[in-house]
Amino acid sequence: MALVRGQPLVEMPQDLYIPPDALEVILEAFEGPLDLLLYLIRRQNLDVLDIPIAEITRQYMEYIDLMREMRLELAAEYLVMAAILAEIKSRLLLPRPPGDDAGGETDPRAELVRRLQEYERYKRAAEDLDALPRIERDTSVAHADAGARNVVRLPPPVELRELLLALKDVLRRAELNGAVAMQRDALSIRERMSDLLKLVEDGAFHAFEEVFRPEQGRLGIVVSFIAMLELLKEAMLEVIQDAPLAPVYLKARAASA
Repeated sequence: MALVRGQPLVEMPQDLYIPPDALEVILEAFEGPLDLLLYLIRRQNLDVLDIPIAEITRQYMEYIDLMREMRLELAAEYLVMAAILAEIKSRLLLPRPPGDDAGGETDPRAELVRRLQEYERYKRAAEDLDALPRIERDTSVAHADAGARNVVRLPPPVELRELLLALKDVLRRAELNGAVAMQRDALSIRERMSDLLKLVEDGAFHAFEEVFRPEQGRLGIVVSFIAMLELLKEAMLEVIQDAPLAPVYLKARAASA
């Protein structure tokens, strides 16, 4: 039971009118008359070099009549092909002149066979090209931004505690050396500052231990440490350490810094 405007519909209306064109059926159209002929030949597994013109013409005309009955738009090229098939059929039915051998006249189907073979080659080539992967149909281009990868890793600042720990280690090594140096002249901090600048003037990194001379004893190590602190204060020396408790290195500070 159906409801129309909330009321049950139990009987078919008497004045119901359905126009003849209300139902439209659309069949898969062929790309042209050659495509239709090739379809008819391949469907029956016929040899394209030996086409039975009579049977193919009959099937072709049936398809033309079907298109007319379904009121489909019939292109003029289909009618032209129908005329060509009729001409070939009539030429095959005409009797041959007396005394004319089988090879004296060209087969009326030869031109049609040539066109069908050429069309089939182009159709296969088009299908092969269409089977290839196509961007935006089978694949899509993806873009990924990796961002800036040139990350500059700055070493952490060196605290005074780290320098004192490094000095303690140098003093311990000086005590183990056990050498005592006797000098009449007192050690000069300025002179030791000049020696440190000469050591780091090559711009390379130098280990903290290279600054000190164990043979000078504790006094010489202390003077060298004070000279290093003075250079750090005057921004002429740079102390670098990659991580806490890691080895300490010295380097001449750049002029721009």
